[in-house]
Amino acid sequence: MMSTPSLVPHVHARALWARWWGWLCLIPLLALWWLAAAQAPFVKVLTVHDAIGPATADYVVRGIQKAPGEGATLVVLELDTPGGLDTSMRQIIQAVLASPVPVVTYVSPQGARAASAGTFILYASHVAAMAPATTLGAATPVAIGVPSPPRPAKPGDDPKGERPDTGDKPAEATAAPADAMTAKQVNDASAFIRGLALQHGRNAEWAELAVREAVSLTAAEALEQRVVDVVAADLQGLLAQIDGRVVRLGTGEHTLATRGLVAVAEPPDWRHRLLSVIANPSFALVLLMVGIYGLIFEFTSPGFGLPGTVGAICLLLALFALQMLPVNYAALALILLGIALLAAELLTPAFGVLGVGGVIAFMAGGLLLFDTDVPGMGVPLPVLFGISLTAAAGVLAGGSMALRARKARVVSGREEMVGAMGQVTTVVDGQVWALVHGERWQVHSATPLAVGQGVRVTGMVGLLLEVEPVGKASTDQPRPHP
Repeated sequence: MMSTPSLVPHVHARALWARWWGWLCLIPLLALWWLAAAQAPFVKVLTVHDAIGPATADYVVRGIQKAPGEGATLVVLELDTPGGLDTSMRQIIQAVLASPVPVVTYVSPQGARAASAGTFILYASHVAAMAPATTLGAATPVAIGVPSPPRPAKPGDDPKGERPDTGDKPAEATAAPADAMTAKQVNDASAFIRGLALQHGRNAEWAELAVREAVSLTAAEALEQRVVDVVAADLQGLLAQIDGRVVRLGTGEHTLATRGLVAVAEPPDWRHRLLSVIANPSFALVLLMVGIYGLIFEFTSPGFGLPGTVGAICLLLALFALQMLPVNYAALALILLGIALLAAELLTPAFGVLGVGGVIAFMAGGLLLFDTDVPGMGVPLPVLFGISLTAAAGVLAGGSMALRARKARVVSGREEMVGAMGQVTTVVDGQVWALVHGERWQVHSATPLAVGQGVRVTGMVGLLLEVEPVGKASTDQPRPHP
């Protein structure tokens, strides 16, 4: 009797197929949701918590330029800086002014500051904001000359930086720059920040005071004097306060719609972090020293390969960093002179004169290599002293080894043969041969020698040793060859 085929396997197959079909239908929906979420407007947050240098400028400029393509409707630059380089500051300001997306500079967190170059960036932004207990100001361009002398106090002047009694007297007459170059730089910086203030309707008079007299303000004072637009405790509070504000872009006026937007932070990637490390003045100086020492070691002891390779890489990285930093080339020449004097000390009997001069030249060059008035651009004295003492210790170690080698007994060569002991092994037809240092030498002596007799070398003429007998012949020694 034939049995009816079971339908259970077919039922399981249909259920499994329906389940997989359901998941396959969800994939397009998930893709559409992901695309919608990716295209949803958001706030891009860039963070600068250091001195403004080439790495910072590259990070901020790239972040602002990529914002429109990523769908960001607003860029927030969280700023905490003591200042930085003028060239890097201007790169950031140019990117802010040319941005089709509004840029908000937010001095944050509490306790942060926007000093020197940070004040210029704050004035250039479409919205200037600060957190409570933050400060800004002190924007005098100290990197390019001697700071202008302070203005004597006048009756009616406010210690916070206000000058109600200025009247019609221009701001340029309130301070006397130290020299013509300083005057040019201060006047240029004053005109620059004044133009930024007028473009965004902020306090231009105080901005000029921040440049000429290095005054500073707290967040509350800055809001009261129309230096900044908003004081907010956190980022969400900032977005809520600027919602609906009208800002002026290069393409025209734009109304901000920021309430409820998601803030997406974009920290510096590995490239910017590496660039920031390389562009650090202390690290650049260390790279320079490692590069030069590596090449010196490779040239004096060729064949290793590793010191030369490491030295070449470090030297190229150091040169890359130096071309981005404000370098005093006379100081760089002093450093190279110091290294040359230290190397010469090892090769010439100068009794330490060249070594001391090399250490002094190196330290002077390190102190003058970078402008220490620019925040974050100077080489700390402990680093400089550490490198100098290391170089001096290397010279002393090399000199001491050379002195010990000079006083040590000669162990090879022609000089070492004089005084060596040997033993006569063969006397044939007037020719005498002796074993000295395990080698068979022809010897000559004014006194007749016998086989087995000990001899002492007194001189050397070509390959003939002059000897003198020592003791009597031994009967246990080898006999003369026939």
